[in-house]
Amino acid sequence: MTVSNSSYHIPVALQQLISASQAYLHRIVPKEKMAQGAIFYSDSPSPKVLAQELSVYLGYEAQVLYLETSQLERYLTTNFRKATHQEQQILSYTDDFLEQLLRTAKAIGSSDIHFEPFENSCRIRLRLDGKLKEQYMIPKDEYPVIINKIKNRAHLDISQNRLPQDGRITVKTGNDEFDIRVSTLPTLDGESIVLRILSKDTSTIQLEELGFRESELLAYKEGVRNPNGIVLISGPTGSGKTTTLYATLKLLNKPQTKILTIEDPIEYTLEGVMQMQLREDIGLDFETALKTFLRQDPDIIMVGEIRDVKTANMAIRAALTGHLVLSTIHTNSAWATISRLIDMGVPAHLIASTLNLSVAQRLVRKLCPHCKREVTTHQEAFPNNFSIPKNLKTHFEAVGCTQCYQTGYIGRKAIYEVLPVTNELAVHIKNNELQIHNYLETHQIQRLSDQALQLVLEGETAVDEVYSLLVN
Repeated sequence: MTVSNSSYHIPVALQQLISASQAYLHRIVPKEKMAQGAIFYSDSPSPKVLAQELSVYLGYEAQVLYLETSQLERYLTTNFRKATHQEQQILSYTDDFLEQLLRTAKAIGSSDIHFEPFENSCRIRLRLDGKLKEQYMIPKDEYPVIINKIKNRAHLDISQNRLPQDGRITVKTGNDEFDIRVSTLPTLDGESIVLRILSKDTSTIQLEELGFRESELLAYKEGVRNPNGIVLISGPTGSGKTTTLYATLKLLNKPQTKILTIEDPIEYTLEGVMQMQLREDIGLDFETALKTFLRQDPDIIMVGEIRDVKTANMAIRAALTGHLVLSTIHTNSAWATISRLIDMGVPAHLIASTLNLSVAQRLVRKLCPHCKREVTTHQEAFPNNFSIPKNLKTHFEAVGCTQCYQTGYIGRKAIYEVLPVTNELAVHIKNNELQIHNYLETHQIQRLSDQALQLVLEGETAVDEVYSLLVN
C-alpha cells in the first residue's frame, strides 16, 4: 500500500509505543493505536507472521500492514535515531526512565533536555544540532514523579514549586562522567525544567578544529597571546562562545601561568586552572569575583559574561593593571560589541586602550552530502535587500535522507568575524566613530554575512540556514 502523508512525521504518542532499536530490528513503525494494541507498518513479505511475533514480543495485540521499503525507510529515519552500539548498551543498563533519558541524550549529542507541562499532558524535547525535537509525551499524573526525581538528584527543594531553582547533577556511565545543569521554572500548568548537558572532556577542544580560517586564527592567537588587555567573544546563546573560550584557555594554560575563571555554569573542567562557579544567590557575582581575583595574583582571568557596566569596568581595570581578560558578550557582530560597551557607559578611550580583539561567531548546520540538491539561484530565496553575487548561479538546498534522519543536515560549523583593535581602529573608537565600513573593507575583515555567503557558495550550507545573517 502507499502512504499519502508526505511529511512522514509520526505523533510522539505513537513513537513511544516502541524504541528505536525495536523499530529497526523488526523494521516496523506504528500507524495507530487500538483499544487492545497497535497497528504497524512494515516491509516484511509476511506481515501476518510478523504480527504474531510482535504480539508475543510486545505483550499486546499487533496488526501489521505492508509498506514499500522506500517509504518505510523514510518513516524510520524521520522518527527514530538508529541506536549505536554505545546507545544499545546504555538502554539495557537501567530500567529507570530518567537515567535512561540522561544517558541516551548524552550519547546522541543532545545539548539540552526540556521537560514542559501543559494542561492535559507533558512533553520532553531534546535539542540536537541547535534544533528542538519532541521525544516523549508523558501523562500528567506521572509528570510530578519525574520532576521530583530530578530535583532530588540536583539537591533542590521538592516542596518549593513557586520559585525558580538551579542545581546540578553528576552522571557516570562507564569511563565517562558528565555534569547536568538543572533549571526549574514555575509555569501555569506546573514546573518546567531544562537540563543542560555539560561535558567534562576537553581533549577534543582545539582552536585549530573550531572553524577559524587561517588568517583569522593567526589574528586571534596574536590577540590572546598579549600579556594584558581584553578579548571579547560575542554571539547568541548556543553559538559556541564557551567552547572557543575553553579552547583558548587550553592554548594559554602553561605551568608558569595562573588562570582564574568565574563561570555560570562551569561547562568543562581544565587541569591547572582555578575555576569558580557563579553564586548570585549568596552575592558571588561577576563583579565581586573580579575584585577578589585581582588580589589572587593571576596572569589570565576568564569571566563567563559581561552583563553590565560594573562588570565591564572591573574587566577594564583588570586589563589596565596588567592582566589578560577573556569574556563573552551578547551582540550581533564584532563591531557591535564596541558599540555595546559605549552604550553601557564605558569611556571610549578606555575601550580603545584595553580591547585587543573583538570576535563574533555563529554555528551553522552543514548540508548532508548524501542528499543535498543543487537548484538554480532566484532572488525569492534571499532577503529583499540582498545583492546576489554574479558567480552564485546555483546553490544547494536541504532534502533529507536516511543518512541525516531526514533533516537534510549533518553536523555544524562555526563561522567567525575577527576584528583586531589596531592603532588605526583605536583612533576610530576614541573619536566615537561608529561607521567603519571603509575600514573593514580596507583591512579585509570578513563579516559574518561574508562567511555565511561563502558557505553557500561552497555548497556547505543552505540559504535558509544563514538567511538571518544575510539580512544583516
